[in-house]
Amino acid sequence: MKIWREFKEFAFKGNALDLAIGVVVGTAFSKIVSSIVEDLITPIMGIIVGGLDFTQLSLTVGDASVTYGNFIQSVVDFLLIAASIFLFVRLISRLRRKEEAEKKAAEPSAPSREEELLAEIRDLLKARSQGL
Repeated sequence: MKIWREFKEFAFKGNALDLAIGVVVGTAFSKIVSSIVEDLITPIMGIIVGGLDFTQLSLTVGDASVTYGNFIQSVVDFLLIAASIFLFVRLISRLRRKEEAEKKAAEPSAPSREEELLAEIRDLLKARSQGL
């Protein structure tokens, strides 16, 4: 029973649950990114570079074949995926900053503790000087 209780504490902690949700969402997001790269960006890049396909590049020596074109294509795919994710995250970050700035502008800011203390000191000094 002690093991079950420890497992429940571990499995249902906020961090473990957040991690599980992140993995599921990340998996779904990777399908979206793969589709964007394969269905949109790669064809556009193919048009730009004249339909160049690196996967056919290879070096054959005797019976051995080194398909370095697959490696080049994988690097290009990685760079395209990384750039797509970077631009998406950048867009989301901008939207969040804009939203936070609007929230902050809408809320009247309360004076900090330092400002309150300085105002009290000012008021005390003013009252003291008026009493002289």
